[in-house]
Amino acid sequence: MLEKTSKPLQPIQQRIKNFYEVSLGLDDNQAQEEAARCLNCHNPRCVKGCPVNVPIPQFIKKIKENDLDAAYKLITSANSLPSICGRVCQQESQCEGSCVLALKERCVSIGNLERYVADWHNSRHPLQINFTPVTKKHKVAIIGCGPAGIACASELNKMGYDVTIFEAQAHGGGVLYYGIPDFRLPREVINREINNLAARGVKIIYDCEIGKDMTVKQIFNQGFSAVFIGIGADAPHVMNIEGENLEGIYTANEYLSRVNLMAMHRQASLFVGRRVAVIGGGNVAMDAARCALRLGSVVKILYRRSIEELPACLEEVNTAVEEGVDFQWLTSPVRFLGRNGVVCGIECVKMKLGEPDATGRKTPEVVDNSNFIIDVDSVIIAIGSQPSQNVKIMTNDLKFDKYGCILTDESGCTGVTGVYAGGDIVNGPATVIMAMGNGKTAAKSIDKYLQSKE
Repeated sequence: MLEKTSKPLQPIQQRIKNFYEVSLGLDDNQAQEEAARCLNCHNPRCVKGCPVNVPIPQFIKKIKENDLDAAYKLITSANSLPSICGRVCQQESQCEGSCVLALKERCVSIGNLERYVADWHNSRHPLQINFTPVTKKHKVAIIGCGPAGIACASELNKMGYDVTIFEAQAHGGGVLYYGIPDFRLPREVINREINNLAARGVKIIYDCEIGKDMTVKQIFNQGFSAVFIGIGADAPHVMNIEGENLEGIYTANEYLSRVNLMAMHRQASLFVGRRVAVIGGGNVAMDAARCALRLGSVVKILYRRSIEELPACLEEVNTAVEEGVDFQWLTSPVRFLGRNGVVCGIECVKMKLGEPDATGRKTPEVVDNSNFIIDVDSVIIAIGSQPSQNVKIMTNDLKFDKYGCILTDESGCTGVTGVYAGGDIVNGPATVIMAMGNGKTAAKSIDKYLQSKE
């Protein structure tokens, strides 16, 4: 695992009682010291490791020169959500994981530097109308105001297209807004980035669910020449084990949405009991566990493999451990126990690791006669998500794989004339920056298609 650069954090005993951002970011001196470590490689592997190809050595060089306006322009030439990606990207498996310095010492903290530049810019430049003139005759519709949709809209806006985003929810951001808690990604950071997009002339229509309120065919009938589908994959996976319908068992999607909405409206906190078990090992599981801890619960995370196979970001895991989350490794639920219709326990088995599976992770195997009970007041299931079936009623012509993801070629083309797709609805649950990379790729493909029509 990569050794990460240390950065200032809220004190542990303080942060476990609030939802303010845990990471305080780099100050000017720390940013300069970290930027000075960059070797400015002739063949920068970090850029190749970034799905949107941010010119990393160049923007870090501008930090060294204390020209932060130029650094911001370089970042935003490739990344339309820098203050968000600097906070929630899994840099350790992307740009930082490709850093040459990681071979011998700790990598350059690219994510922290990206956040530093974006926050510096936002704190010194009030939001202004920065309208991009429409120079192309075609209109493009984007379905979904999440990372993929925002990236696609941003690129098409830069090209001079008239772009409209249709968003089913009352706020933009998708999983960023409803699925990631404030202590990791504050709402005001998301709002700022979306307001930047709107200030450039991208129109955003909220509370409009394509498939229910309008079909793709009706979008074309309104004069749009191309459509990009970037609605994500927010339908939760379930475990399909006995007792899963008991009261007190939540999906992580449901739980995090409710926590975030309550925090937004300053409503009463969502206390789900003293003893909470979270099932899963990804970033969503870490977020759910840390929310429950802040709301007064004692939290265990049950994960059927070991820490070496854990898919969550290393930084989030370490922070969860510091805050007091108890990890139960090699533990898998087999049945939920209830009393008067309410969950009160989980029957679990111990696991051992066998041969690697297709993903390279060791396969968990049940240890015979290892059953035991964990007493709980509630359970949060965080074992992943999948595309919603609603996408199939948007238009009749799309093709899907066995997981319900839209099939596209490498350019994002669905095979339906003028219809493109990207992000989690194509890849399944993945990273924010990967979804944005899909959005950028699709924007180029849409531009090529519309130019050919002329």
